[in-house]
Amino acid sequence: MTMIIGRKIGMTQLFEESGRVVPVSVIEAGPCPIVQVKTPEKEGYAAIQIGYGVRKPSRTPRPLEGHFRKAGVSPVRILREERLDDVGDCKPGDRIDVGAFEGVERVDVTGVTKGRGFAGTVRRHGFRVGRRTHGNSSHREPGSVGNCATPSRIFKGKRMPGRMGGVRRTARNLTLVQVDKENNLLFVKGSVPGANNGIVIVRAARR
Repeated sequence: MTMIIGRKIGMTQLFEESGRVVPVSVIEAGPCPIVQVKTPEKEGYAAIQIGYGVRKPSRTPRPLEGHFRKAGVSPVRILREERLDDVGDCKPGDRIDVGAFEGVERVDVTGVTKGRGFAGTVRRHGFRVGRRTHGNSSHREPGSVGNCATPSRIFKGKRMPGRMGGVRRTARNLTLVQVDKENNLLFVKGSVPGANNGIVIVRAARR
């Protein structure tokens, strides 16, 4: 199992030995404690639950407080579960760090994209703007959307103005350029979903 939770720091660039510049996203990942191990005999499926971040004890609900105490870990802010074919020798209290990604070439990074608020069709779907001459006043409007007497309604899925961004997305098969185990950093070639300081999940590529 190669999965870790981290925080997107931002983008920078690395230089190869040939002098070629590689744009990379920097992710501060882990160390992530294993909070719970689920087995087919008890829960009906195999999975592990890992945590990330620091949660103040005063801000920890009683049920979660007992959950963390049972695992023998400090309260964490983020909890995520990953299903596995076999949990192997994983046990609560173990820690996952970026060292697990040494030797991994491709990763999938999941995050929440930047929220853009309410957007029109030009920005949201890339519609072409209307002409700005000859008396036309519909520059950025979507135009006619309805139908005639049959079926006299708008079909579902019509591309129209609406809320843009702020959705969960996965960038697949990104190249893992470098692993900095001392500083818990992953350097991934290309852009990663979400804004700086956003929470992301990094997994070894599945495809």
